[in-house]
Amino acid sequence: MTDPYKYLSGFGNEFASEDPRCPGSLPTGQNNPQKCPYGLYAEQLSGSAFTCPRETNQRSWLYRILPSVKHTDFVKYTNTKHFGNKWHVEPKPNQMRWKPFDITEGDFVDGLRTICGAGDPNVRSGLAIHVYSCTQSMLNRGFYNADGDFLIVPQEGALNITTEFGKMYVEPNEICVIQQGIRFSVHVESKSRGYILEVFEGHFKLPNLGPIGANGLANPRDFLTPVAHYEDRECSFTIISKFQGTLFSANQNHSPYDVVAWHGNYAPYKYDLAKFMVINAVAFDHADPSIFTVLTCPTVKAGVAAADFVIFPPRWSVQEHTFRPPYYHRNCMSEFMGLIKGNYEAKEEGFAPGGATLHSMMTPHGPDAACFDKNSNMKLEAEKIAVGTMAFMFESCYSMTVTDWGNTICEKVQPDYINCWSTITKHFTGPATIPGDSH
Repeated sequence: MTDPYKYLSGFGNEFASEDPRCPGSLPTGQNNPQKCPYGLYAEQLSGSAFTCPRETNQRSWLYRILPSVKHTDFVKYTNTKHFGNKWHVEPKPNQMRWKPFDITEGDFVDGLRTICGAGDPNVRSGLAIHVYSCTQSMLNRGFYNADGDFLIVPQEGALNITTEFGKMYVEPNEICVIQQGIRFSVHVESKSRGYILEVFEGHFKLPNLGPIGANGLANPRDFLTPVAHYEDRECSFTIISKFQGTLFSANQNHSPYDVVAWHGNYAPYKYDLAKFMVINAVAFDHADPSIFTVLTCPTVKAGVAAADFVIFPPRWSVQEHTFRPPYYHRNCMSEFMGLIKGNYEAKEEGFAPGGATLHSMMTPHGPDAACFDKNSNMKLEAEKIAVGTMAFMFESCYSMTVTDWGNTICEKVQPDYINCWSTITKHFTGPATIPGDSH
């Protein structure tokens, strides 16, 4: 299906949009008039504290048929059992790999599962990594996350997403970001599966380019934000909220997607990963994988990310006298990888689309034995790599713990993952150590 929707282009812009069925619905000259056009209610959605510096201040004004406060009390929602702050379990530093996760019956909310996480949304610090799967659309049900932002990575099946700001159509090899507090519903045409990176602090931004210059990596013009599209529909509608790691639900007698017009810089967006401008080493050695960063959520410490979203797209590999696959590594960051399609170059066996790996903080990882032997001896020529493949990484400065669902309940952990390094052999050609020599 071709994307049927219109969008506004740009990243972090001050946008303004009104549904063409109600021309003039966006107030001019002020945010909160005594009477809004068309009898609408004005409502501000704040994505940052009022007093944040202008360059980080995020908010939008929504002009809607009914204010979002018109609902019943929230009560605990119990249909989704393995989603939320579930990582307060015994930690394990082992390398982990998962087979593709099952696609479960139900809609997007009921198919959410938490793999790992760190920190606490109550104090707005940390992150969580989830998978979703669904076979049904959310009918008269909406969701919002009071704890943080969702970066959604579809792996199988397109998502037709209705938000308060308008509609987005997000296919595999695209991503979308739906920020804290924004209500949305997911509609699907077929079975669907994917990954979610949730951040509890701040918001995603484009990485600084430094000496790269003004252009490169993910260009701002390629990010697309939906245009206003309202529905005036009276119905029994359920709102599901993620609050302090727990799900709650409330009922209301109208659709929440009744925003006729809006303006501001706090709005959801999508991005096509195929539009990423790849920059790479062209003489020798590796540029660090940070060169493939699409979006970053920074901490207060300069250069340190609560979460980076990094991709490994098709690209030319031309380095001379260089071991070209990813190097062996121990990292002060945690690395969670997923595969949207194709085969990942460092491990062509065992890491399948819809599966995942986690290499925890300071746990060694790198190419398997077959990859090392092949690439240490091959003739080096200009070669286009990762054709038909899209792998990605969620990298974080936080040390993540795997949930019980991720460890055992999902039944997808590959217990023999460590064996992919067991056949690595010694190639050392220097003199042997003299027995008893302790130097």
